[in-house]
Formats: sequence, structure tokens, C-alpha cells
Amino acid sequence: MGLTHHCGDFSEGVPTKMRIALIGATGQLGTDLQKILPLDGSEVVPLGHQQIELSSDESVEASLSDVAPDCVINCAAYNLVDKAEEDPVAAYEVNSLGPRRLARWCGTNDVTLVHFSSDYVFGLDATRNEPYSEIDAPGPQSAYAASKLQGEYYVRSLCPKHFVLRTCGLYGLAAIQGAGKGNFVETMIRLGNKLDRLTVVHDQHCTPTSTADLAAATVDLARTEKYGLYHVTNSGATTWHNLAAEIFRREEISVELAPITTAEFGAAAPRPPYSVLSTAKLEAAIGRPIPAWQDALQRYLDARRPLVS
Repeated sequence: MGLTHHCGDFSEGVPTKMRIALIGATGQLGTDLQKILPLDGSEVVPLGHQQIELSSDESVEASLSDVAPDCVINCAAYNLVDKAEEDPVAAYEVNSLGPRRLARWCGTNDVTLVHFSSDYVFGLDATRNEPYSEIDAPGPQSAYAASKLQGEYYVRSLCPKHFVLRTCGLYGLAAIQGAGKGNFVETMIRLGNKLDRLTVVHDQHCTPTSTADLAAATVDLARTEKYGLYHVTNSGATTWHNLAAEIFRREEISVELAPITTAEFGAAAPRPPYSVLSTAKLEAAIGRPIPAWQDALQRYLDARRPLVS
């Protein structure tokens, strides 16, 4: 059961109401999902760390059994990419075994599971220059990336009614109120207003994605019940350096911006040099195009101004 039954399924003239367990509801993506899912006719039950602990079989079983959802949406993840190199067990526990526990419960109880993964599952092909499709072989380079890929495999193998959604470079308005671990747009605005000169990597090609657009696409896709693996990002491609330049241009921030290489930046975990994802499968499934990253960025900047003024 996806998000379809509550919209059009009637029993003795009474609409069936979808009950959704939303894990990681207070993060940037979870916050945007909470905004639109009630409008979709669903009853949303937000589950944070106090309500469910993904590292515990007992907690997952008890929490989900108590909620009795028709659909579980998992926005929780261990996203400390560099720290995962030092502590891969922590990343594996949340990104791999956590989804495994959810998938086992959902599979056993005939419940739909929506799980989010990462463009970082790609990266081994240093010569890549065209968007990855869902049938392209992954090649994770870091402990974080490997943990996300393993989580995908658990969900896809243990829960027949699954949507595994790979995405990239998320940013959402909830970060302004301290949700999640911040985002690139807010970091650039903060540093651009503080520093005279800034360096940003120019050799990582990706697609920054608005959590508002990701949330909307997620709901549209879940309505279809076309289960499977999907790439869900805004459309187009850029580099982190060029994204920073676009942010500064649109916000009229005067700062000297210099490009550097990934090697010069010297992060502990390797990043994919090219991880642009093709959204063709998604767009065919939901019957509409995904907004360009430039359009998404402008809407974000417009929406944030009243929040920070």
C-alpha cells in the first residue's frame, strides 16, 4: 500500500485514511514532508529518537507495532561523512542495520517503506561525465557511502513494497531553526557575510536538491505504488564552487571566491568526482518534470528572507 488508498479507496462510503510513521520528522526533509503529507489526507505520526531507536530491534518492533502504520518513511541517517571513516560502526548501525530493522518489520506486516539513500553510492568511475541511472553499477568510496548502499540492499531485499530514493546535496528551510546539521546554502551565506575570501571545491559535479521539491516528488511517487529504486534530485548539474557563486550573486554578497580541488581541500573521506543522477525514471513514474536546481535555489532564497529578517 502506497499513498493511494486514503485518496480513492472507499469502504461503505467512508474514505480510508492513511497512517504514516515519519522517522526523522524534525530534520530538514522530515519537516517539509510534515508540511505536505497532512494536505494529502494522511495522518502523520512523527517519530524522533525518543519514540524510536533504529539501533534496537526491540524499539523498532515496539514503536511501529504501537503506531500500526500503513506506510513508514525513514528520513533518519548518519550523515557525518568524514567521521564515519573513523567510526564506520556508527554509520553502519544507523544507515545499514537501521533500515534492515525497518524493512523486516514492514515486509512482515505488508507495509510500504520509503527510504532515502545517497548519490555517494557512486564515485569509483573517475571518468564519468553523464548522469547515473538506477541500473548503473554503484561504486562507494567511503565508509559512509558503503553503509548507505548496504541499507539500500536490505530494504530492497526484505520489503517488497519499497521506495528507495537516492538524492543529493539536500538543503531545507528547517536548517534556519537548527534542524539537522545545517546545509550548504546556509553555510555559504554565513561565511560569505563573515569572510573576505572563501575557497570552495570545483571538481565535484552534483545536483543540489531542495528538500521541499524532494518531499513533493516523494509523495507523488508513493501515490503511484510503482515500487523500486529511484533517483530523486532537482534537475541539472553544477559544482559546489559554482553553486556558491550563484548563491552570492543572487544574495548580492561580496566575497572573493576561489576554486580549489578536492585534494587541496583534504577531507578525510573521498567524495564522488561526478555524482549527477538521472531523474528520467522518476519523471516517467510521476508524470511531471522536476524543477531545475536554479529555480529551487531561488525559491529557497525567497522563502528564507522573512525568516531571517
